[in-house]
Amino acid sequence: MLLLSACRQTERNALISDISEKYSVPNDKQLIVYTSHKEEVYLPIIREFENRTGIWVEIHAGGTTEMFKQVRTAAEEGACDIMFGGGIESFEAGRDMFLPYEVSDKESLDSNYLSDGNSWTPFTELPLVFIYNNKLVPESEAPATWAELIDSKWRGQIAFADLHSSGTSYTILSTISQMSNKPLKDSMEAFLNNLDGRVLTSSGQIIEQVSDGSFLMGITLEETAKKAIQAGYDISMVYPADGTSAVPDGVAMVKNAPHSYNAGLFIDFVTGYDTQAYAMDEFLRRPIRTDIILPEGYSAIDQIEFDIEKSAAEEEEIFNLWDEIFGKED
Repeated sequence: MLLLSACRQTERNALISDISEKYSVPNDKQLIVYTSHKEEVYLPIIREFENRTGIWVEIHAGGTTEMFKQVRTAAEEGACDIMFGGGIESFEAGRDMFLPYEVSDKESLDSNYLSDGNSWTPFTELPLVFIYNNKLVPESEAPATWAELIDSKWRGQIAFADLHSSGTSYTILSTISQMSNKPLKDSMEAFLNNLDGRVLTSSGQIIEQVSDGSFLMGITLEETAKKAIQAGYDISMVYPADGTSAVPDGVAMVKNAPHSYNAGLFIDFVTGYDTQAYAMDEFLRRPIRTDIILPEGYSAIDQIEFDIEKSAAEEEEIFNLWDEIFGKED
């Protein structure tokens, strides 16, 4: 009982400290950021932004789908400044939530991924890759093309995360749709049925589940696969031979942002040269800036022409098809 009481007191003291810290900071030195990035990505970037600007950042973190839902509510209440993370197709689908902002270094960013009307800004380019278990899948039999993903030999063996928790899963499904010459419903059902009902709760489980043999292969981001291989996971990475998407994640200023000036500073910061170079060196992400040269180890990719507007327009239908097959989320 004494231990429980001490724990509760510690939690209470921490809460009081957080509240005191927030309200001792002037309003013009505050920023509220909602993010779907993992902590190892968002935290060093936000801490450096705080150190350079003196702005105190309140952080709300979670999965992409969850954060976009929360941002919509927070925007109505004037309780959010920035959405940071999630594929730009998600930003395009929810562009009514965002305030246009023209980033200061716009001329240095890849023009292929700039939004019409500056509703959102790309952060880093994220190619999709295949991974497979080194011990259970010979290199000669490794998945090589998107078309192979409906082959019966991979039935129930593709590590894939719940669409309701993973923005990457949506990008994957949208890429499959755009790589197929079949109607959306046909291409989606063929792939989703080949998952054989086996769905992970988050994309963060994909690497471990393929590495330990629970699944033979998976689809993930290049940076995730590279980091896992460096960490010693028993997987290999394949760039799809028929091309792949490299849809960036994004950042945007939220409507009714209570600290809009600081929100603009944050967007400029995360697209600035220093942050982009840091993201490449530390996170193995491809920068959105064209004035940063990729080092060795970044293969040239056959990149498909990904239609962002088409992807955004298909969002509701893709979620409905998912729910028909796997059951609607409560």
